[in-house]
Amino acid sequence: MNVEPSVKSTGALVGDALHQVTRLVRGEVALAKAEVAESVRTAGMGIVLVAAAAVIALSALNVLSAALVAALVDQGLAPGWSALLVALLLGTVALILALKGLHALKPSSLAPRRTVENVRRDAKTIKEIVENGTSD
Repeated sequence: MNVEPSVKSTGALVGDALHQVTRLVRGEVALAKAEVAESVRTAGMGIVLVAAAAVIALSALNVLSAALVAALVDQGLAPGWSALLVALLLGTVALILALKGLHALKPSSLAPRRTVENVRRDAKTIKEIVENGTSD
């Protein structure tokens, strides 16, 4: 039994290629949308952390935790040193929250890494197919 391989016309091959490229682009766009949504959530959390740090910093500047200062004074520490110690403690907490929030807002944390890598890989594959004239 003689079986000849099916031969497609050039138009059919071009149509198939366009269909595959269209599917590929749609998939990449969907992945990019998902990654952007994830990045927006990450940025939102970063903004919340920075806002929390601002609230704590304002509290440290405004109130200086009078009760803690009074307690330190009662323990024999001078009032000035007591106030400074409390301010440093709250300032440290605010700094930690601010740094964590700013880290979440870095462009490298928000970039759609998977999409970029997939597009690079797809472009390389398409280039190889065009250069070799074959596909897997």
